[in-house]
Amino acid sequence: MIAVVNIDGRQLKVEKNQEFYIDRISGKKGDKLVLDAVSLLQNGDKITIGSPIIDGANVTISILEHIKDKKIIVFKKKRRKGYKVKNGHRQMLTKIKIDDISVSKKKKSVKKVEEDTGTSKTTTAKKTTTAKKTTTAKKTTTAKKTTTKKTPAKKTPAKKTTKK
Repeated sequence: MIAVVNIDGRQLKVEKNQEFYIDRISGKKGDKLVLDAVSLLQNGDKITIGSPIIDGANVTISILEHIKDKKIIVFKKKRRKGYKVKNGHRQMLTKIKIDDISVSKKKKSVKKVEEDTGTSKTTTAKKTTTAKKTTTAKKTTTAKKTTTKKTPAKKTPAKKTTKK
């Protein structure tokens, strides 16, 4: 089984028992994490594509170690200015292993969804009325501020005299 997983804004094509280096993630050595942002699954000839992710699909990973990448030299120079700066950078990485790729179908109850939408409609109606009150108060205060500003007097530059 092959999966495409979103990890820290990057998409990785993974298989079971495969090892990767990714940007540092929180967790200790030996911890197991479950990633549910799976975009694509391939099981033999069957391919499932999510929009944007597949519901019920997840990938279990384990953290093998935290390391630093090799040093990258950052050298800046401006010609004819006497400016040179040399810096180094080592990226923090985490080595992970793919333990399992699984798919489980979750059934959502329709009754709970309807109750949630009913309560959210009433709360949004209350929020809009309070929002209208605050915006009208803000508009009146901004009008007062603009009337109190004064423009400074114009200064005329002094005349230049030249020697003969």
